[in-house]
Amino acid sequence: MTPTVIIGLVVFIATYALIATERIHKTIAAMAGGTAMVLLGIVTQEEAFEHIDFNVIFLLAGMMILAGIVRKTGVFGWMAVRAARFAGGDAYRILVVMCVITAIASALLDNVTTVVLVGPITLFLAARLGVSPLPFIIAEILSSNIGGLATLIGDPPNILIGSAADIDFLSFAVNMGPLSAIILVGFLVSARWLFRGQLSVDPELRDTLLALDEREMIGDPRLLRQSLVVLGLTLIGFLIHGPLGYEPATVALTGAVALMVVAREDPHEILREVEWPTLFFFIGLFMLIAGVIEIGMIQAIATALTTVTGGSLELGTIVILWLSGILSGVVDNIPYTATMIPVVAEMSVPHEPSQALWWALAAGADLGGNFTIIGASANVILASMSEREGHPIPFGTFVRYAAPVTLGSIIVAMAYIWLRYLL
Repeated sequence: MTPTVIIGLVVFIATYALIATERIHKTIAAMAGGTAMVLLGIVTQEEAFEHIDFNVIFLLAGMMILAGIVRKTGVFGWMAVRAARFAGGDAYRILVVMCVITAIASALLDNVTTVVLVGPITLFLAARLGVSPLPFIIAEILSSNIGGLATLIGDPPNILIGSAADIDFLSFAVNMGPLSAIILVGFLVSARWLFRGQLSVDPELRDTLLALDEREMIGDPRLLRQSLVVLGLTLIGFLIHGPLGYEPATVALTGAVALMVVAREDPHEILREVEWPTLFFFIGLFMLIAGVIEIGMIQAIATALTTVTGGSLELGTIVILWLSGILSGVVDNIPYTATMIPVVAEMSVPHEPSQALWWALAAGADLGGNFTIIGASANVILASMSEREGHPIPFGTFVRYAAPVTLGSIIVAMAYIWLRYLL
C-alpha cells in the first residue's frame, strides 16, 4: 500500500468520522475532506472538479428556487391541511399518506425533486400538530429512496444503470416496480412499531388543524396560478427530458428562471431561500469521493469481488446486492454506481441473457442509500430542511431507524431477485 493510498484512506475515514460524530457541521467536514484530497496531492484540482456532478448541484438549486417561490403562495399549507383531513388527523395515517405521496412522486419524477416539494408540507403539518417532524422526515427519506427504485428516472443511479445496460423506462418499471411496492408496504406496516410513542397528537391542536379553511391558506392566488403553470411545465419537462436531449438540471434551471421572470421576483430575496450548505456539502462530498476513486479503493474491492465470485451468476448477484447496499450508504450511491458499472458489465458478459446483476446493482444502490443520512441526495436535502427549522437529525439517530429498514429491504430484494431471476 503506497503512501498516497494510506493518506487518501486517512482523509476519507477522518472526514466520515467527523460527519458521523457531528463534531463539526457536515458541510464543513465534507468541504474540508474534499479540499484535503487536493492539498495533499491525492487528486489534482481539475480531477476533483471533474467528479463534481453539476447536474445534481444545479438540479437541486433550480428546484430550491422553485420551491421557495411556490412556498410564498401558501399552497404548502393548503396541501398540509388537505392531507391531515384525508387522514382524519391521526398522526400515523398522516405519516402513511405523506410516505405514499413521496414514494409515488419519487417514481414518476425523481426523489430529489420530490423531497424538495414535500419537505415544507411536512414541516408545516408537524408544527401545527405540535409534534416533532423527525419521524415524518425520516419516514419520507426512506420512502423516497424506496419509491425511487421503481423507475428509470426515480433515482440517479437508475439512469446510469439504464444507460449502461440498455434498459428502457418500461422494462425498468416492470422489473423493479413490484419490488419497490412490496418493500414500501412492508415499511409502512412496520412504521407504526418503528416510531411508536412519537406519533401521539394533542387533540386540541388536531381539531384546530382540521378546523382550518384550507382556502384561507392561499395568500397570493395570482402567484399560485403562475407557479402552478410553470411547475407543471417543469414536471412535464422531467418526464420528457430524455428524448429532448436535455439533462434534468437544465429543466430545473429553466423552470426556476421562467418563474422568477413571470412572477417578477427579487433574485436577492429568492436566492436567500436556497439551501447553500446542502449544495456545498455535495460539492465537498464529490471531491472527497474523487480521491477515494483515484486511490483505487472501490476498484480494488470490485476486482476482489470478481475473483471471489468465480464467475458464478448466483453468488455474484447476491454479493453485488449486499456490497452495493452497504457501500452506497457510506460513499453516496451516485459515484459508487458510476464506479461499479464497468465491473458489473464485465461480470455480466458470460451471463448476457440475464440482467440479474444489473437489478442487484440497482436495488442495492437505491435501497442502500437509506442506510445513513448521507447515503443519498434526498436524505441530505430533507435533513437540511429539518435542521433549518430547528430540528436537526443526528447521524446516529437516523441510522437507528434506517438500519433495520435498509437491512430488511435488502433481504426482501434478495428473495425477490433470487425467485424471479436466479431459479
